[in-house]
Amino acid sequence: MTKQYDVVVIGSGPAGYVAAIRCAQLGFKTACVEKWLNKENKTVYGGTCLNVGCIPSKALLDSSHKFVEAQSHFSAHGISLGKVAMDVPAMVGRKDKVVDQLTQGIKGLFAANKVDGIAGSAKVVASDRVVVSGQDGVQEELLAKHIIIAAGSVPIDIPPTPIDQETIVDSTGALDFQAVPKRLGVIGAGVIGLELGSVWARLGAKVTVLEALDDFLPAVDRQLAKEAMKIFNKQGLELKMGARVTGSTLSKAGGKSVTVKYTDQEGEQKQTFDKLIVAVGRRPFTESVLDASVGVELDERGFIKVNEQCATNIAGVYAVGDVVRGPMLAHKGMEEGVMVAERLAGKKTQVNYALVPSVIYTHPEIAWVGKNEEQLKAEGVAFNVGTFPFAASGRALAANDTDGLVKLLADAKTDRILGCHIIGASAADLLQQVVIAMEFSASAEDIGLTMFAHPALSEAVHEAALAANGHAIHIGNRKRRT
Repeated sequence: MTKQYDVVVIGSGPAGYVAAIRCAQLGFKTACVEKWLNKENKTVYGGTCLNVGCIPSKALLDSSHKFVEAQSHFSAHGISLGKVAMDVPAMVGRKDKVVDQLTQGIKGLFAANKVDGIAGSAKVVASDRVVVSGQDGVQEELLAKHIIIAAGSVPIDIPPTPIDQETIVDSTGALDFQAVPKRLGVIGAGVIGLELGSVWARLGAKVTVLEALDDFLPAVDRQLAKEAMKIFNKQGLELKMGARVTGSTLSKAGGKSVTVKYTDQEGEQKQTFDKLIVAVGRRPFTESVLDASVGVELDERGFIKVNEQCATNIAGVYAVGDVVRGPMLAHKGMEEGVMVAERLAGKKTQVNYALVPSVIYTHPEIAWVGKNEEQLKAEGVAFNVGTFPFAASGRALAANDTDGLVKLLADAKTDRILGCHIIGASAADLLQQVVIAMEFSASAEDIGLTMFAHPALSEAVHEAALAANGHAIHIGNRKRRT
């Protein structure tokens, strides 16, 4: 059976479902193919982000943070409680309900926008043809004027720690623990490792994070990375840098624990955990999506090669999201999906890849956009630095949440904002106002002359902008020229 479409999108994660909906809104007859199956073996939309990534991890992060607040911080507000306990299955059940609501929401959006959702595994077999294999083995052929590949990514496995999703789990398995492990190991001190490690540390697990790199959070501004490590250590996360995992052995007593071998500066080490999370990154899922005869080019790491408009080397075939270059972030994929859809309609939309915000949703959050201090120094750019600590924020003090700071970098000659880096409460939301300002080429002075509500956490951004030019009001001069 053959069906004809203007656009066929492969994958219904953030990049795919947004691309499909925007294509349909622009008048294209659109289909979106999804192979993801939920626990009931039914096809669901949303991909990794909604099902086992961004959304469920944030649900657990919020639940565990509320637990810590009730257990340890309510007393600062004069609130007395009895013994606080966490019902882990109930917490996980709530997470599942949040996921179900959002995946059903995409199904409704497809229906409202007349996008055909098609269940099955898709393979591009020609520049205008996709073959979909259903669970029952039946195949159908889709003809399309344009194909958008948004197949996403999968966790990276490493040979020393084979995943069994029981004792040794990936990021997906770490979302479904039914009890708090007493000893939890995490391989990888990146975004996923820190977020998942934080969840279970808050609930009482003794968490050890093993990171092969010597530098903590190398993509983050060094001042913020040092502040973050200090805070995480205080929270009980044991961060072992330069720890290269070499092997693992499951216990003989039913495999209920695992001993991990690793090397560090002191030589060979080993440590035993009740659960081990492998969070060493993700790789693009492209191996079964493209027939080699089509000729779509991949790079040495398996990413689909695209230009700045996400077009591949084959006319009519596009790729967006985690399968292409750049950070594996849902919002980056969404904007690429919109860009491709609008360019198919003759519009001149372009993603600004210089302003992709990044966030680590620990508490405090870590968020950044643009260049960091180390990058600007390497490029020989003269810049001013303005910082403001949340300890000097009236709103943060009132909320008993004063960890962290805002750091703003501005060109020494033009005063144009070059980057912003925040560690603190609501950092992701605070950063967004700077992203908007940078999109319009604002200067630090522009933010400094803008009125901010008082008392609000956002005043820390205002003060950091003032500090970049030596005009901070509520703290001593924090301007630094480099």
